[in-house]
Amino acid sequence: MKTEHEDICFDTEDIFRVSSGRGEAERQGRANTHRALALITHRFNVTSTEYTRFHKKIKIVIELSGNTATERVEQPVTSSDENPTLQSTTDEIIGICPRFRILVIGKTGVGKSSLINQAFGVDKALTSHEKPGEANIETEYISQQNDRFVLHDSKGFEPGDEDNVKIVQDFIEHRISEPALKDQLHAVWLCFEIPRAGGRLLETGTETFLTLKRDGKLGNIPVVVVFTKYDMLIDRVDRTLDSSSLKRLSEDAIKKLVKKKADAELKDICIRPLQKFAGRHITYTAISTKETHKETRAHLIRMTENLVRQHFAPEASVMTSIAQRVDPGLKISASIEVGKRRYWKALASSTAFKNRRTRECLNVLHTDIVAVWNFRDPHRYLYSSEFRTLMVNMVDKLDDEPTADPSRTIVVGLSIVGTIAGIVSALSGPAAPIVVPIAAGVVFAAWAHDVYQTSHAVLRRFMCYIIDLTLVLQTLYLVSESQELSRRAIKLAIASFLASPISGEVHTRIQEYDRGLTLLERADRNTLDKIIELMQLYSINAEEISELRAQIPAVGSSRDEPWEEANV
Repeated sequence: MKTEHEDICFDTEDIFRVSSGRGEAERQGRANTHRALALITHRFNVTSTEYTRFHKKIKIVIELSGNTATERVEQPVTSSDENPTLQSTTDEIIGICPRFRILVIGKTGVGKSSLINQAFGVDKALTSHEKPGEANIETEYISQQNDRFVLHDSKGFEPGDEDNVKIVQDFIEHRISEPALKDQLHAVWLCFEIPRAGGRLLETGTETFLTLKRDGKLGNIPVVVVFTKYDMLIDRVDRTLDSSSLKRLSEDAIKKLVKKKADAELKDICIRPLQKFAGRHITYTAISTKETHKETRAHLIRMTENLVRQHFAPEASVMTSIAQRVDPGLKISASIEVGKRRYWKALASSTAFKNRRTRECLNVLHTDIVAVWNFRDPHRYLYSSEFRTLMVNMVDKLDDEPTADPSRTIVVGLSIVGTIAGIVSALSGPAAPIVVPIAAGVVFAAWAHDVYQTSHAVLRRFMCYIIDLTLVLQTLYLVSESQELSRRAIKLAIASFLASPISGEVHTRIQEYDRGLTLLERADRNTLDKIIELMQLYSINAEEISELRAQIPAVGSSRDEPWEEANV
């Protein structure tokens, strides 16, 4: 038997970039590959860290693990070791994977454009504007309203059209072989309109494509089958119900009955034919672009992000969450992923911020959190000194207030969202300027100019800043509806958060946690866990936001106002 060998080259710098062990190992890797790999293997956190690369049709996984006792917080590297620059973690992620790259396949009229626009929060369709049924799969569509994703568009598989299957297959194979994560294809959405009972779902070309996927000939590229216009199926089922049998049912019970019957029909006309060619493990979901079914788009995004996380380096899944604009929960999850990489895990010991001014430390935390939410912010209001001052002084003001009774906290969940929605509605009148009880024009609080040090007061304030900023941005997500940000909308989000019980509760919980700390210099792990706990406790999911937006007046169309009107 003849055995053939092929050398496969690895870029060690690329390996270091997609891992949490950069620092000294990265520098030495340039000089000596083998020595660097030995060093980085020793230095890695014991949590599973992998580097994945595809060579032709072979998936190669390099697992790097090590002793957590040797773990230390990474320090950014510059030309001057004496005064290294604090580097944003999101900037590093964007450098590795600046955009989520997706291929959307579907015939004209299935709703691709509406789906893309709503999933990524853009106004104008990005799919092909050529003649109906035509699209160049190699064209990269990038929106100025959201440049964190790049779209490749492909027409559907028409009857008797085998050429497009070959075009799509070649495109996917080419993208699989790309060495850089930014050039690889991260996901495919294969879109079908839900047919009427008796209608045909799959054409021959589609069957061929799904068979290729089932047999592993398309690699591990995540493919999600998307059944569109789910609302039309719901309407059809609703019209066929016998009205006489519904007289004793509540409106909610009728909705559940309609959904149950619609899902049963979906299984018969869509899911069974799909699984015949794609196998039982194919990922699928039904969606509608109607506002009343926004949770279906959020479900699609969550499924996609989960698949990307399983098959690609972490930067790709983080960018999936950054690019999408339908699920705030994924934004918070991405913030946690970014925070855990470097700065949040050393707040108590101050290792990452040693000899730094507090304001400089807050700036890098601020940048990381804001970048994840990816608002339409062409004027960069969220990065302005005015907004940063508002956030610092919010922490300063609430930190000086009396501690609330932790036993009298509001119930998390819909009550939180309902509370904020009521406040937003009361504050968002079209005439009067929105007043924030913290002056934006004043200088930063005095403590922001101090050198960061290990102390209970510093830890408490930094925890407050991280969580307050996240929850303000969550409120801003509720009121902005993917529209271009205005100062008025930002002030409304701040005022609503401050007026809600949540702001006081967050600080109460942090104060209670701080009082329980004994060995502050060893509290990093517990501090990180507490930040994550509080962010998740007060998070709002897409379903709740969809229900409540109908109760809130539109803010995006309101006249903007300057920061100075926030002074009192």
